[in-house]
Amino acid sequence: MTIQSRLVEYEHGGEAFEGMLAWDDTVSGPRPGVMVCHTIAGRTEFEEDRARRLAELGYVGFAADVYGNETRTTDPDENRMMMRALLDDRPKLQQRLLASLGAMREQPEVDASAVAAIGFCFGGLCVIDIARTGEDIAGVVSFHGLFSAPGNTAGNRVSAKVLALHGWDDPMAKPDQVVALAEELTGMGADWQLHGYGHTLHAFTNPQANDPDHGKRYSADADRRSWTAMRNFLAELFA
Repeated sequence: MTIQSRLVEYEHGGEAFEGMLAWDDTVSGPRPGVMVCHTIAGRTEFEEDRARRLAELGYVGFAADVYGNETRTTDPDENRMMMRALLDDRPKLQQRLLASLGAMREQPEVDASAVAAIGFCFGGLCVIDIARTGEDIAGVVSFHGLFSAPGNTAGNRVSAKVLALHGWDDPMAKPDQVVALAEELTGMGADWQLHGYGHTLHAFTNPQANDPDHGKRYSADADRRSWTAMRNFLAELFA
């Protein structure tokens, strides 16, 4: 097995974006593509590592970009401003997400008829928003995502299967928001699942997260269990 990667440049709305594609070059022919949506920090090594791990599982991983190629920064305040701007304009965010999905579908390694998306934190919200649009995508997986409804998808039907992997003590998505998401997805006709991990805070997949006073802490158990749940979910989608 040899995992290869390359940068993929694409445009939307007059802006340039850049994602990272990863695939196993010992596999012949197109295979299912899985887009990875980034955290508040933008596309980083964290998302690129997940794309490579997906490639090791036999998929094509695509670490997407919704901030824009000219805006990459490690400044937390700037990242917070970029995320907030998109949360305040969910149609714009959704359009960028669908453009990123389209860029992945265009890659020759990807079977354009068999695609899914996973996301972490802000990216967890992103993948649920993809499903909310009614986009023709096999499924989405949200890791410690945000659950607030966008306000522009009421009445849509969700064709994607949805898996939400959630730390029960996450202060950014409290139990009432979890219930609201379940009711929303049920009303949209979605095939949805929710895995709640007890005694688990936000950012439980990130080994660098160690700020329990602000609701963030890595959990090796939840990290392992959630990745296994995702693997099983993807295997079912693309059986």
